[in-house]
Amino acid sequence: MDELFMKEALREAEEARSEGEVPIGAVITCGGRIIARGHNMTERLHDPSAHAEMIALTAATEAVGGKYLSDCTLYVTVEPCPMCAAAHCWAQTGRIVYGASDPKRGFSLYSPSLLHPRTEIKAGVLEDACSRLVTEFFRDKR
Repeated sequence: MDELFMKEALREAEEARSEGEVPIGAVITCGGRIIARGHNMTERLHDPSAHAEMIALTAATEAVGGKYLSDCTLYVTVEPCPMCAAAHCWAQTGRIVYGASDPKRGFSLYSPSLLHPRTEIKAGVLEDACSRLVTEFFRDKR
């Protein structure tokens, strides 16, 4: 099931790339179905906080009608940054699954304790595809 939902997050990342955004995508599931989607929109919105995880978080809390996502899973193509990890801590997101690690800006580099203590983490789902998308984007930019 993790790979199925990560493929949906990859579709969101492709959408970001087609818009000239850094290709990171996210979906949030609850009860085995997608309740929210997001992709980077920092350029489009002129907002440095408009990361895929944040866009999806806002949509998910609207979908569940509350600020807590303890029964939900975030699928994101790249390891969340500290800002996104902290936001998902406040939302008490139950599980975070990510594809590629981010050795320069990922939350685990700074402080793995940014997440809620009960949040489960799974890394490396479709890692090659997730990593390749970002690597190719920046290669093409240069």
